[in-house]
Amino acid sequence: MFWKQYSNKEIKEIIFNALKQNVNYRKEPVLGIPGSHLDSLTFYDAPFLKESPFITSLIENSNHIGCHTLVSSESAFSGTQDIEKDLIRICAEEILSGNKDKQDGYISSGGTEANIQAMWIYRNYFLEEFNAKRNEISVIFSEDTHYSIPKGVNMLNLNSLILKVDKKNRQIKLDLLQKDIKSAQNNGVKYFIVILNMATTMFGSVDDINGVTNILKKQKSNYKVHIDGAFGGFIYPFTNLKNYYNFQNPEITSFSLDAHKMLQAPYGTGIFLVRKGYMKYVLTKEAEYINGKDHTICGSRSGANAIAVWIILHMYGSEGWLNKMVSINNRTNRFCDRLDELNISYYRNPYINLVAISSKEISQELARKFYLVPDSYNGDQSWWKIVVMDHVKDVLLDKFILNLQQYKSEKKSG
Repeated sequence: MFWKQYSNKEIKEIIFNALKQNVNYRKEPVLGIPGSHLDSLTFYDAPFLKESPFITSLIENSNHIGCHTLVSSESAFSGTQDIEKDLIRICAEEILSGNKDKQDGYISSGGTEANIQAMWIYRNYFLEEFNAKRNEISVIFSEDTHYSIPKGVNMLNLNSLILKVDKKNRQIKLDLLQKDIKSAQNNGVKYFIVILNMATTMFGSVDDINGVTNILKKQKSNYKVHIDGAFGGFIYPFTNLKNYYNFQNPEITSFSLDAHKMLQAPYGTGIFLVRKGYMKYVLTKEAEYINGKDHTICGSRSGANAIAVWIILHMYGSEGWLNKMVSINNRTNRFCDRLDELNISYYRNPYINLVAISSKEISQELARKFYLVPDSYNGDQSWWKIVVMDHVKDVLLDKFILNLQQYKSEKKSG
């Protein structure tokens, strides 16, 4: 795992050189592209832009439509597309241990799109390669899985198999999984799209990939595995260096990541990564006027999003990012030590900076004061979520602990 740390000067040189390779709407005779730089009256040429490669890339407004690791794309934006290709390489090969040039990917609008992109690919894969019928395909996911998965099930008109989890350790109940798969097979399901979590949204729990895939193989299932790493993708590989969630695991075909979570990139910076040979199943052949056609859900998208993520990763370098994630995880450890001292009931994966505290331990007033997020806004809450992000320093966590102590004391005294 290695990528270089660049200075501010080096980053500016690389990004501005990439922008120079793109079409210049102000100086070149551009007639055929249905786009332009951002509105000049609103987004004027301010002096500070010379020091801001990301904001400049926003204003220059490059279109990164398509999947640039797969085929040639619009030559008008080749400079910044190369930045995106390098970003995909870093995520697939350095962070997720993929072999050189063996993965495709693109910057999506977020984890939702990336998850549905995977489901779309595998649905078409089963339809084309096995002549499957839609009612023979089922999507498997746990009850703790992000809502984008049932959304995708609905959009793609697929069956679903929702797996129960143990309420104490948030792990999929493997004994029930075996029965559920057998029941689905008896009802005509032959193909499974398996969604597993590298940190669930509410709990930060990590699914047991070996346990799940062993059962699928035991049941002689035909399946493909996608990993939802929207929350965990930029922390779990750094805090748990011996994990199974990477491209060296032959069970895994694709990942989704979210740079707008741990990486603190702008919203709209998801990442989809997949092994070579699978993007072809979602080629939109009708996109004849697009060089390379299109293999993505979103179509046109801003190149600035890829640039933002690339800049962040290179500001730190691999060692700097590792140190940052370990520091945040250690801060979460100290917070959990304080919770243990107070005998507070909570769930936490030791490699993730997310703590779900039982609602029995926290008042509604305390939850509102610290902007805690519940497991449900409909009816009674069972859990409140605390996420130790970069801005959440020890002093803020200590303040919460003091408020929690006060609440417990008042509750005890009656």
